[in-house]
Amino acid sequence: MRGNLALETYKIVKLDYVNTHRDLVEKCKRGDRQSQFELYRLYSKSMYNVCLRMVKDEFEAEDVLQNAFLDVFTKLNTFKFESAIGAWIKRIVINNCINALKKRRLQFSELEDKHGNIRDDSHQDSVAEGLSVEAVKRALFELPDGYRVVFSLYMLEGYDHQEIGEVLGISEATSKSQYSRAKQRLKDILTQQNLGLYKRS
Repeated sequence: MRGNLALETYKIVKLDYVNTHRDLVEKCKRGDRQSQFELYRLYSKSMYNVCLRMVKDEFEAEDVLQNAFLDVFTKLNTFKFESAIGAWIKRIVINNCINALKKRRLQFSELEDKHGNIRDDSHQDSVAEGLSVEAVKRALFELPDGYRVVFSLYMLEGYDHQEIGEVLGISEATSKSQYSRAKQRLKDILTQQNLGLYKRS
């Protein structure tokens, strides 16, 4: 009996999650400008932060965000409430970020043979232990574009390496190697920053 109740509760929570802002989205689909503005207001700040982490430049992030929301409202009739609206919007935003990065010829260095033994330790993800999220995000901006994008997609946006490979047009192995290198580079950056703070104090 308890198991059935827990299952019913789970279904209710899931249903609510998928149908978040359903009325608002339906009004947006009908072209209601006030509702479109409200949807933009609800999600623009968090999506801008996604853009900024991906493209690094504030002005470019703003441009990408505007283009992404144009796509959102153009494609909104295709949204069937199979996922949360926020997740659907984020997918469009990330695709726009990737397109912007590809225009500036974002490069990913393939694994050389000598790096073939890099292990996939992504399940450990200890780079941020004992550090604030903000410290890690600041350090992200010091990473090369390839490292930063793969790390952001995997660690912050919840993509797996296969998905990253598909959206970036790289192999899964390259995604894993970029992520592994990004973590090591982040550790080095954060260590140097901590040493600098220690010396100043």
